[in-house]
Parts: sequence; structure tokens; C-alpha cells
Amino acid sequence: MASAGGSDPGEGSSRSAGEQQLVQPVAQLSRYESQKRRDWNTFGQYLKNQRPPVLLSQCNCGHVLDFLRYLDQFGKTKVHLYGCPFYGHPDPPAPCTCPLRQAWGSLDSLIGRLRAAYEENGGLQETNPFGGAAIRVYLREVRDCQAKARGIPYKKKKKKRKTQSQVDDNEPKPMSQAS
Repeated sequence: MASAGGSDPGEGSSRSAGEQQLVQPVAQLSRYESQKRRDWNTFGQYLKNQRPPVLLSQCNCGHVLDFLRYLDQFGKTKVHLYGCPFYGHPDPPAPCTCPLRQAWGSLDSLIGRLRAAYEENGGLQETNPFGGAAIRVYLREVRDCQAKARGIPYKKKKKKRKTQSQVDDNEPKPMSQAS
């Protein structure tokens, strides 16, 4: 007599070989792919919620800019306004009423993922609304504004040039001959 706990070795093996093959692990998406899919779905939902709804084929840079401004309400980065006593201070000593915004780095990454998703979903690179000049200008303005508001000058990192001695050090050395 088999117990209710299923300790019988034959119990639970009633599946046929065909049934066992149907259960396959689903390949997990990378973090980037998951974010890209989520961002693409969020943008699509944003377009559907517009009055009147906007089709993806009708989407332009203006819609993308409106979407980026809409996202500001969910931001977590304090951006001091020009009249704020903490404007230009990287570490303010007290709280203030300045708004929270999306950080420039987050917006820049978002646009990169949406640009890739647009093309993966059948959009042409030439008509990609996420790659337009207006988007680049907007992102540059956000970056500069946030850097000034926090008192941190944004400086683009320059690639280090190798000096001649570094180049010479990286060249393969001739092997000494053993005698």
C-alpha cells in the first residue's frame, strides 16, 4: 500500500516520454533585453493613451520629447531651480522644494534602448524618431542643466593617448636564444 506522501518509486513517473519533452525551460532574457522590452511596451502604451491615439507609424520626435517630459514626474533626481539657495551645490545641507526629475543618464540609456527596439520591431533606421537631432539636443540640454544645478561641471572623458614609451612597452620582445 502506497503512502499519501508519494514515497512509492513508481509514483509520479506516469508521464510518457512525449509529455516530458514538452516541458522545456524558457530562455531568460538578459537584463538589457528585459529593460528594452519593458521600455518599448511603456512607450507603446503612452502612444495609445494619447488623445487621439498615435500609431507607431505616425510617431515623430515630438512624441518622443513629450514622452521624456512625461517621465519626469516619476524621476528621483533632485534638480535645483535657478532661484533655489542650493542651486549649484553638489551636496545641499537641507531639503528644498525643487522638483524631482529623470536623471540624464537614465534618459540617455532609455533612448538607446528605444532606438534599438524601434528597429528590431520593423522600423527603418532612417525614420527612427529616437535618433533625431531634436532628441540629441534635448538630452544635451538636460545633461547641462542638471550638471549646473548640482554644481558639477560635465566634462566629456577624453581617451588617453599612449606615449611613445607606452607603445614601446607593449611591443612584443624578441625571445633570447638559448645556447
